[in-house]
Amino acid sequence: MDNKSCLIVGAGISGLLAARELQEAGWRVTVLDKGRGVGGRMATRRMSGAGFDHGTQFFTVREDRFENLVNGWLDEGAAVEWSRGFADARGNANPDGHPRYRGSDGMTSIPKHLADGLDVRTGERATRVDRSGEGWTVACESGESVSGGALLLTAPVPQSLALAESGNHTLTEGARRQLEGVSYDPCLAVMALLDGDSPVPEPGGVQIKDEPLDWIGDNATKGISDRPALTIHAGPQWSRAHYDDEEADVTRALLDLASQQLGADLVSSVVETSLARWRYSWVTSSHEETCLVASEEPPLVFCGDGFGRPKVEGAALSGLAAADRLLGREA
Repeated sequence: MDNKSCLIVGAGISGLLAARELQEAGWRVTVLDKGRGVGGRMATRRMSGAGFDHGTQFFTVREDRFENLVNGWLDEGAAVEWSRGFADARGNANPDGHPRYRGSDGMTSIPKHLADGLDVRTGERATRVDRSGEGWTVACESGESVSGGALLLTAPVPQSLALAESGNHTLTEGARRQLEGVSYDPCLAVMALLDGDSPVPEPGGVQIKDEPLDWIGDNATKGISDRPALTIHAGPQWSRAHYDDEEADVTRALLDLASQQLGADLVSSVVETSLARWRYSWVTSSHEETCLVASEEPPLVFCGDGFGRPKVEGAALSGLAAADRLLGREA
């Protein structure tokens, strides 16, 4: 087994940044993802020609290492600054001077940029992990099987935990207990294409952070759609209570709630809708370290936004920390 090879499950920002670090250090890296594209919740969808960021809406910067990455993305045209604050729950402008960034053509622009030049295999759902010789083998639903010396699991922790023990490997009680302590809330997200003007104030986002609504954004004002295209995020409690409801019921309820929030009749101007169900959206309890090494030989590492700091920055730093561990360098 090539000990300078790594299998990465998950092509979100954690997995992609780890893959780039390892590849630049001379490792052979294969990234598997069940989705049609890369990015995880940094997701942009097209509907009737309009663009929708329906998962992560923006990101901020706090730490120097992440700032250096973001500056590179800005220089390379993968990211742009969106705003320095959003309207509050009453629709009033609430600038605070702190930059919020987005992907240049939607949030997925950044993971697409990171995936360039990597061996990323989308549409590959990993179903089983086995210890094999001096490394690991991942079997996929398609019948494909890939082997490598190290294994990096970046999906939401409940999914990664189940995959890690799907084959002949058993985690230690300590590792399992730590992983089981990571928890998430869901988010229901409605995408609504409008025939008419958007009622969402500049700069295209109303940050509510409450129940039953968390966020309302207009992707046209945001700059990624040529038509008014709303993204409505329910709050975590409402999302959990209605997660399994019929799509039509969830959509109508969130459109009604957003209409009340904005003081506008959205229902009469909507021409097309779609619903995304994010089961693992908000991290409610994270692992205190930036990654977790569950096996030293052969290496098995867990990372993602459930480790260290949450959100985009936390996920990015977690992926970098996992690569640091595999490369034997200080974080």
